[in-house]
Amino acid sequence: MQIPSAGTATSGVTETPSTATHQGWSSRFAFIMASVGFAVGLGNIWKFPYVAGENGGGAFVLVYLLCVFAIGAPILMAEVLIGRRGRLSPNESMAHVAHEAGASKHWHWVGAMTMTTAFLMMLIYSVVAGWVLQYLFFSVSGTVTTLTTGQASGELFADMVADPGGLFFWCVVVLMLTGGIVASGIQNGIERAVTFLMPLLFVLLLAMVGYAAVAGAFDRGLAFLFSPDFSKLSPQAVLIAIGQAFFSVSVAMAGMMTFGAYLPKSTSIAKSVSIVVCADTLVALLAGLAIFPLVFANGLDPQAGPGLIFETLPVAFAQMPGGYFFSTLFFLLLSVAAITSNVGLLEPLVSWAEEHKGIDRRRAGLMIVGISLVLCSFTALSFNHLKDFEPLGWLPLFAGMNINELLTFLIDQVLLPVGGLLIALFAGWVMHRETTRDELAMANPRLFALWYFLIRYIVPVAVFLVLVLGISE
Repeated sequence: MQIPSAGTATSGVTETPSTATHQGWSSRFAFIMASVGFAVGLGNIWKFPYVAGENGGGAFVLVYLLCVFAIGAPILMAEVLIGRRGRLSPNESMAHVAHEAGASKHWHWVGAMTMTTAFLMMLIYSVVAGWVLQYLFFSVSGTVTTLTTGQASGELFADMVADPGGLFFWCVVVLMLTGGIVASGIQNGIERAVTFLMPLLFVLLLAMVGYAAVAGAFDRGLAFLFSPDFSKLSPQAVLIAIGQAFFSVSVAMAGMMTFGAYLPKSTSIAKSVSIVVCADTLVALLAGLAIFPLVFANGLDPQAGPGLIFETLPVAFAQMPGGYFFSTLFFLLLSVAAITSNVGLLEPLVSWAEEHKGIDRRRAGLMIVGISLVLCSFTALSFNHLKDFEPLGWLPLFAGMNINELLTFLIDQVLLPVGGLLIALFAGWVMHRETTRDELAMANPRLFALWYFLIRYIVPVAVFLVLVLGISE
């Protein structure tokens, strides 16, 4: 299906109708699978379990769920409706919708900022996704099942991140896989990939949960995740929960606005986004049920932090029956999640180059992947040879931050909350109420009224708090 664009680019903004076209999703199922694939990534399966572990388990999960549905979901709906209204890449869609509302053309900078966020995130995410593929290799080769002690597991991880050549090689593999999918187009590339990979991900995840139920301390894992102890819930943990909700459903990263631009008018945004958010949340909770029972059964630390996946879990697999098979299954699951999320980060950039610069999709993909590979080398080096290099260390706010830590801070503490805040303000206060109602097309007017109230009042305040407190830490 070809979707007509809303406008043509003039001096960086879209103001008049055009005959330019974008390929669209063939079905709502394809859009949902692509969106779930983008949202469901390492943030759900890697980051959520260790963040929950560090912040008390059940009480944190409860706050996280509230944040996902009251803050993440409304912004996600706003992104999709802006994308579908504009029918172009994020900056051009923002410009067109702003022009339609009689607002400043400079709103296109918000779309440009989300694409910048996607690009910077890809530089970090591709390296971490490379870790996942390398651990899949370690699992297949049998290395993981030899890691019977925390010391041995820690040494393997330390050796891996200390090797810049190895990190770069696996980063190349990640970006080549990502670029290959995106370069093949919306229907022939992304759709085909996600309609196979996402059902596979759910099957693998359910298999891991079944394994944890049989071989792990499932009752303890269940209690840890769903028995809230509010004495362990600090104000900082609440802010982390809001931030994790942002990271988990992939708001302000350009991908959902781009995917929305390919969405037919006949498809309900509200229903589709609700499915995406529920699936994303389900994956995060199932990941916790797959991981924590194994951690508890082997007397390991659920508060192991980022090392939970790469240092703690391998010890559990090495000590448990069927460890070789299930460690391979687990890191295959992580690999699928990593690649589908990276696709969502690359697609907005390729879409913009194709639409704004007239570069065909294959050349655009190759060009952006090439640039990313060069810059990813610096991200990879920040784990070893450049780990003590502080590019902005002369500024008090950035003192002690190497390249990777600086990018992470800028993305998590600045770009994501600022992007989310501006998208909420744009949808709630700049776009006409009738326009948002028309795009969302909710059958129940009370649900629209609830979304409109959240996006105008609750979401901006919550995100502003995250922004201010995150920077002032």
